Amino acid sequence: MSVKGIFFDLDGTLWDSSAQVTAGWNKCIAEKTDRPERFTVDDLHGFMGKLMEAIAAEMFPTLPQEEQLRIMKMCYEYEDDAIRADRPYFYEHEREVLEQLSKEYKLAVISNCQEGYIELYMDHCGFPELFCDFESAGATGMPKADNIRLVMERQGVDKCVYVGDTRGDEEAARGAGVAFIHAAYGFGTPEAPDASIMSLSELPEAAARLLAD
Repeated sequence: MSVKGIFFDLDGTLWDSSAQVTAGWNKCIAEKTDRPERFTVDDLHGFMGKLMEAIAAEMFPTLPQEEQLRIMKMCYEYEDDAIRADRPYFYEHEREVLEQLSKEYKLAVISNCQEGYIELYMDHCGFPELFCDFESAGATGMPKADNIRLVMERQGVDKCVYVGDTRGDEEAARGAGVAFIHAAYGFGTPEAPDASIMSLSELPEAAARLLAD
């Protein structure tokens, strides 16, 4: 019997923490560096889904990579503090939809974030028991496609869809060999998703169609 899974991106898919992240990064840069850069929520949306090295290069293009990453790591510490202090926005009907889906599918969160970030989501959401697993690029050192495959193997999932909002999420799904559902309420525009949803309430029908035996 097939074991089916629905794996999720985090930012722009399960929550929107861009206000908290923006505040944390700007505070870090002001307090810990002499850099003039300050970022907006719109800037953050453009960074979502990318690996730390790519974000750091876009944020501080004139700095050597070593210095980019040093500042980025400090920004992540401030980001975590900001999220602990201020619960990000969760999408409408999230708990109800995930409760419904967890009865039939294995649910997991796979993100290119730093280690500890998904744990913040689990702490805030109030329903961590609905997820069987999660994985991040920060924890494994691997990109999203590899982590999707890793969790599939770990959980015995042989048929899966990945839900995300960016083209990078779509590319990760393709790289992992799974179908991609575009969370069109998020921040990005993929090229050719297998399905598109305007809200989480539309996910059960889309997933059932793509995961049908």
